[in-house]
Amino acid sequence: MKTIQYSIILVITVVAGFFTSCEKNNLPNNGEPRIRYIRITSPEAKDSLLVGAYQSNLIAIVGENLQNASEIWFNDQRAFLTPTYITSTTILVSVPSQIPIEITNKMRILFSNGKELVHDFTVEISEPLITSMNCEYVAEGGTAVIRGNYFYAPVKVTFTGGVEGEVVGLEDNLMSVTVPAGAEPGPVTITTNFGETVSDFWFRDNRNIFIGSDPHIGWWGSGFVVSSPGPDDPPAINGNYIRVSQQLNSWGWVEAAGGPPDAMGDISKNIPDEAILKPEGYYLKFEVNTRKPYDNHNIRFNVGLANGFFNDQYVWAPPFDTHGEWQTVAIPFEEVAGSYGTPLTVSANGYYSRILLHGPGDLDCDVSFDNFRVVPKVLK
Repeated sequence: MKTIQYSIILVITVVAGFFTSCEKNNLPNNGEPRIRYIRITSPEAKDSLLVGAYQSNLIAIVGENLQNASEIWFNDQRAFLTPTYITSTTILVSVPSQIPIEITNKMRILFSNGKELVHDFTVEISEPLITSMNCEYVAEGGTAVIRGNYFYAPVKVTFTGGVEGEVVGLEDNLMSVTVPAGAEPGPVTITTNFGETVSDFWFRDNRNIFIGSDPHIGWWGSGFVVSSPGPDDPPAINGNYIRVSQQLNSWGWVEAAGGPPDAMGDISKNIPDEAILKPEGYYLKFEVNTRKPYDNHNIRFNVGLANGFFNDQYVWAPPFDTHGEWQTVAIPFEEVAGSYGTPLTVSANGYYSRILLHGPGDLDCDVSFDNFRVVPKVLK
């Protein structure tokens, strides 16, 4: 009787082992984890295979026997895994946004059963992205604030003229740098271990200035020009500037600067023909300084007009407040050109310009301007 029972147990054990062996042999790759390829997750681009990706990009790891994945590392940075995004054939995971210290260009997948899978994969670290400078006019020794992204230390800022500024404040999307002696008008270059980028904007941009007050030219505004700033004036940033410091009554009419081409002279011809024909490629830029909040009234611009002034011109509406600091304003020139209702036309004789303070509401005004210019959006 015992012999019969032992035989039955032996048969069951052998059969179970047989089926277990068959089940394992039927698994893809004999049950071992394997990566076949990595792709982006967009359905319309499912055939786009990857050997690397940028920080924070969502990727799909496609393979076999991946269901037990417990950790994924890109270089020395661990990715966050969502269990519902893990199946036997696919893992969806975002590349870590943190900067690696040790760069191996490897992706490691650790499994709960102790197995490990290593795959070649490059994390593309973004080169610096430069979007703007708080004020494009900063004196030697002053602090320029540059905005953008991917400002990863160590970082170097080089001004036109080949001089390097001292970085005194650094975040991923904002950098403060001391302006060195010898900095000249032109782009700035930011360099990190991951690349180099040249700004589209110019530091101390002296291109295409059509109102600059150096010297005062035009019909209006001679009484608003500040040539020797006193202790109660904003500091000069590029020679003379315009300051309107007075009470503005509702719908009052204060022309701060400008005039027709014959009054403005050659400076009225400084707007490029391409800006007139293709305004979408340009900005209207200027520097502004408010000693008091400009929270009422309006400021209106006439720029690039060939055939007289236009009273329904572009309106720059409040509120704005620079807290006594100079700031650069960039307005897409197509918005200014579109406000006139008819296309701009090229004029060999120059263009009408006007800076007009006119709008609803009383205002105790103290606002300054300098360097009105029309410049390319993209470095050329």
